Amino acid sequence: MNRAHAVLCSSGWWARTVERELLPWGLAGVDLGDDVLEIGPGFGATTSVLARRTGSLTVVELAESYCVRLRRKFGDSVEIVQADATAMPFANGRFSGVVCFTMLHHVPSLHLQNRLLAEAFRVLRVGGVFAGTDSIGTGRAFKLLHVRDTLVPVSPDELPARLKRAGLVEPDVELGSRSFRFRARKPLT
Repeated sequence: MNRAHAVLCSSGWWARTVERELLPWGLAGVDLGDDVLEIGPGFGATTSVLARRTGSLTVVELAESYCVRLRRKFGDSVEIVQADATAMPFANGRFSGVVCFTMLHHVPSLHLQNRLLAEAFRVLRVGGVFAGTDSIGTGRAFKLLHVRDTLVPVSPDELPARLKRAGLVEPDVELGSRSFRFRARKPLT
């Protein structure tokens, strides 16, 4: 993440936007269950909101510096695991819900994004939901924010087929003004 992006994502404005707009919209009508995994929380604005729900929350974050910051912020209330989300160190079927917010476009290739989707499927319990949001990524300001940063936009039109290829069912993608939300389930059989 470049410096401008880091400043934005660690700001009070972003934390308020996440709490008041992004997560309520991104998770509307979604039951995550009692044991949730968040992929790629970065500075933890989304984690702060998720940690208030009942049940346990685990996050997997690639960057050690973010893990240190998250551990300082959340202590023992959230399990922080430093790992690559394309090869997670969790048992098959461990989590009732898996989420990721505005981070898929930071995964450096379509191949690795697909591996992350497959890993989300693998660690989900039968019937569990995978949900989240990402930026549409076509605007000039969005592209400028990612100068010298990883930016591999996720096509909302192609995401349902990618979720199905990962093994998930009932994929649903809905466009917002600058972002989209998605959800899909691990099949019951």
